Amino acid sequence: MANIKSSAKRDEKSKELRAKNRADKTELKTMIKKFDAAVAEGNKENASTAYKVAVKSVDRAAGKGLLHKNNAAHKKSSMTEKLNNM
Repeated sequence: MANIKSSAKRDEKSKELRAKNRADKTELKTMIKKFDAAVAEGNKENASTAYKVAVKSVDRAAGKGLLHKNNAAHKKSSMTEKLNNM
């Protein structure tokens, strides 16, 4: 346990931020999985709507710093390729 009040506050704050980041990353992974499932199903309409949601989630994650911008670009590029090859 922290002895200094400010370090105790930082510890609590870091736990809160860690939980929020984990939740955001989990949501991102879920959106990507939904897109992959729609592509595997072969339904072009569902895949295109899931694509829009997934790309928006990736952009949001990159903006928040959860993903590196190049990693986000790589994910979006691979999703676009999967959608176009349907």
